[in-house]
Amino acid sequence: MKLLYFAWLREKTGTASEEVSPPESVITVADLLDWLETRGPEFEAALSDRDAIKVAINQDYAQLDSLLNAEDEVAIFPPVTGG
Repeated sequence: MKLLYFAWLREKTGTASEEVSPPESVITVADLLDWLETRGPEFEAALSDRDAIKVAINQDYAQLDSLLNAEDEVAIFPPVTGG
């Protein structure tokens, strides 16, 4: 699974992108975020406020209960506003 981090999430985690192999128990976006939070204090700080982040799977917006596959590209980013 390829993960992409954008804006302040990239800054807080110190990572722009990475390839990961989450445990088999990670089947939804919420599971992925929970697992990522366990990877260190920088991830915990970046991902703790679920209202402050959005997720896309293969460039389509996803919900916390959206299902994941090992081949997915998952982008994690702050809410986007237009103007």
